[in-house]
Amino acid sequence: MAVFRILSLNQISDRGLAHLPEASFRIAADIERPDAILLRSADLHHFSIPDSVVAVARAGAGTNNIPVAALSARGIPVFNAPGANANAVKELVLAALLMAARNLVPALHYVALLDKSNGLDEQVEAGKKQFAGIELPGRSLGIVGLGAIGSLVADTALKLGMRVIGFDPQITVDAAWRLPASVVKASRLEDLIRQSDFITLHVPLIDATRKLVDARLLGLIKPGAVLLNFSREGIVDNAAAIAALRTRQLKSYLCDFPSAELIGESGVVALPHLGASTVEAEENCATMVAQQLREFLEQGSIRNAVNFPDVEMARESPHRLAIANSNVPNMLGQISTLLASAGLNIHNMVNKSRADLAYTIVDVDSQVTAAVLASLSAIDGVLSVRLINE
Repeated sequence: MAVFRILSLNQISDRGLAHLPEASFRIAADIERPDAILLRSADLHHFSIPDSVVAVARAGAGTNNIPVAALSARGIPVFNAPGANANAVKELVLAALLMAARNLVPALHYVALLDKSNGLDEQVEAGKKQFAGIELPGRSLGIVGLGAIGSLVADTALKLGMRVIGFDPQITVDAAWRLPASVVKASRLEDLIRQSDFITLHVPLIDATRKLVDARLLGLIKPGAVLLNFSREGIVDNAAAIAALRTRQLKSYLCDFPSAELIGESGVVALPHLGASTVEAEENCATMVAQQLREFLEQGSIRNAVNFPDVEMARESPHRLAIANSNVPNMLGQISTLLASAGLNIHNMVNKSRADLAYTIVDVDSQVTAAVLASLSAIDGVLSVRLINE
C-alpha cells in the first residue's frame, strides 16, 4: 500500500487529520520530498515548493497566501474549504453590526477609564448619553458578495427585520438558490452604496476587488453609514476609509485586519483576524480539505480546487492515469493515440476544463510503464501526469 507524505506547515485540527489515516498518510512539519502540502496561514509565496508536490490544500477559504498561478503552471491543484467557516464569519459580522449600532466599543472604553473612587454612578449617568445607538429593524444592510457567507448574513439580517440589498455580478446558480427571495438585488455597486446604512463585504481578494472600496465609492455613502470588512484586508483602501471617518461621512469601520495605519484611528474597530477562529470552523475546514486531499491522492478526484475543474469518475480499473494539461485543441487526441500505440485499452475516461486548464482521468485495462508515463509527460501542453494504482 502506498504511503503519502504530507508536509504540514500549520497546526491542523485533529478531527480533520483523522480523515488521513496513519496507515496511508505520514504527516509532519519536517517531511522530505512531500506528495502534498497542508496549511492554513503559512505564506507559500516565498517558500520553495519541492518538485515532488502534486497538491496543495488550505484548511480555509482564501488562498491569497498561495502562489496559485505558479502552481497551476505546474499542473498542481490548490484545494480549499469554501463555506466551511461560513457560520463562524456570519456570527462575527452579526456581532460587528450590534457593536456598531449600539456604540459598544467606545462605551466599553469609556467605562474602563472611569474613576472608581469618585462618584462612579454620577459618571455613568453623565456619560451614557453620548453612546445612544440605533436599532437594526428597518435599517438597510448592503451585502457585497452573495456566496456562502453573504447569503447567511442576508438571512440573519432579514430575520432581524433589516432591509437587505445584495450585489454580486458573479453569483453562481447554487448561491442564487440559497439566497432569500426578499433580498433586493442591486444592478450596480454604486446603487447599493447609496442606499445602505450598513455595508458588509464578502468577496475574495483578486485583482478586480483590490481596493474595491475606494475614495470614489466612499464619497457615495449615506452620511454616518457603517462599513464592515470581514473578507480580506486589501478590498478596502485604508487611507480612503480613514479620510471618510475623519470627515464623518463614514461613522465607523469594523474589520478583521488590524493594520498599522488603522490602529488607534477614531471610529475603527479592528479585530485580530477572528473570522474563522472557532473550534467548529477549524474542524469543519480541516475535515473538508483533508477529505478532498485524500480523494485526490488516492483516486485522482478533484473537488473544490480553486484552479481546476471538479472531476471525479467511479473506479473501474486498478490502473488509473490523472493528467493535467493546458486547455488547447487535440490534447485528448494526442493522449488517446499515445495510449493506443502503447497497447493500452482505455476502459473509461472523463475530461473537464476550467479556463486555461484541463484535467483528465483515464482508467486503462493493464499496467502503465515508466516509458509511457515519460511519453505522456513529453506531450507539449501536458503539465503533470500521475499513475494511481490500486
